[in-house]
Amino acid sequence: MAAGVVVLAVFMTNLDLWIVNVALPAMGASFSHGGRPASLADLSWVLNAYAITLAALLVVLGRAGDRIGQRPVFIAGIVVFTVASVGCALAPDLGVLVVARVVQAAGAAAQLPTSLALLLATVPAERRTGATRAWAAFGGLAAAAGPVIGGLLVEVDWRWVFVVNLPVGVVAVVAGLIALPAPEARETGPLPDVWGAALVTVAVAALTGALVEAPGWGWTSGRTLGILAAALVVGAWFGWRSARHATPLLELHLLRLPRFGVAGAGTFLFGVAFAVMLLSNVLWCQDVWHWSALRTGVALVPGPALVPIVTALTARAAHRFGHGPLVVAGGLLFAAAMLWRVAMVSTAPDYARDLLPSMVLGGIGVGLTLGTLIAAGVQSLPAARTATGSALVNSFRQISSALGVAVLVTLLGSRVDAGSAGDFRLAWAFAAGLSVLTSLLGVLLVRARTPAAVPVRSGPERASKRTSV
Repeated sequence: MAAGVVVLAVFMTNLDLWIVNVALPAMGASFSHGGRPASLADLSWVLNAYAITLAALLVVLGRAGDRIGQRPVFIAGIVVFTVASVGCALAPDLGVLVVARVVQAAGAAAQLPTSLALLLATVPAERRTGATRAWAAFGGLAAAAGPVIGGLLVEVDWRWVFVVNLPVGVVAVVAGLIALPAPEARETGPLPDVWGAALVTVAVAALTGALVEAPGWGWTSGRTLGILAAALVVGAWFGWRSARHATPLLELHLLRLPRFGVAGAGTFLFGVAFAVMLLSNVLWCQDVWHWSALRTGVALVPGPALVPIVTALTARAAHRFGHGPLVVAGGLLFAAAMLWRVAMVSTAPDYARDLLPSMVLGGIGVGLTLGTLIAAGVQSLPAARTATGSALVNSFRQISSALGVAVLVTLLGSRVDAGSAGDFRLAWAFAAGLSVLTSLLGVLLVRARTPAAVPVRSGPERASKRTSV
């Protein structure tokens, strides 16, 4: 029962990415002004506010679970996520919806780092490898089911994509209080730099804000340049603080580990490309082909459905040949998927010729690349920093998701219809280029070796050498 509670919560939070993307056009129509739907730039904050907040809080709340205990942090995360989901469903305007999404992301950030630890505490040692794979598989299952579930719910009303979290959350909390073990807290030191989390949130939000608003404001306008300058200054402040703080949010010395640094960069680049692909396909199907949300969801299923299958089938290959070859192959396949759309796209609906081959190629590419990059990064770390490194890699992924959405909005501007086919082609070509760069990083993974001599400093040692700001 305890394992069921964990996987149920993981499924709920992973499902959010897919169903909210499918529901985004319906939200735009609901929050119309003067008969015109909300702009894509404004709607992008429904996705980006969530991703940025999640990225900033993963490390902080993961470490809080180690200090306070995984069980209370996990259950608190479910409560916050569920209550915020109700707030999203009841939002009277777009601004309230974005604020509720920020709170929802805070709940998800408390759940995700603590869920695996709780799951492993419920099973015998000999079953932990299988439990870890099952935990990951439920993320894949959510990806496969999400587009269809989102489409079905939007057919009723887009607000149901959030209402559905209420019964799931209530069941998970009640069952969790009854069944989940209470592992002892493992750390007594200070939390990671909370002000650093605030700085990285402001920096990424400013950068994405400048990108999504620049088409309307102008790239040389005072507002655009001012926000870009603010992003640069705050980002530099975050880097300076991370280098000097006793318990930084970003442990810069981990980036000196060749495989971790390369895997983190690959996760970031591929995450941007993936976000461009996902939202562009949703917008194309609903705003250019004028398909319903349900038909769009069904059309998108082949890609995410292939991801867990490919991941499982290539597990032995990763063990035998290493992570690098899989990343190289996956990045090239994903690039081919994007270039297929560039070459074959038609404003007249032609699923079998246009979208389906791209979804199949892309699904195989994601299955080969994304999980492999995360595994390469985490497995290159010393045991004392595995949890922190995992949270950092997932933070890179969330930040890249926000920037991918922002880049797509920048390329498409405010017009999303049959006349914007050229802008979509540019977005897909951009995603293909990032995927090729990811493949090149895969070549570096083949060559990189994890040096045993890189020191991993404890909190007290770091405190003696740095100034806590």
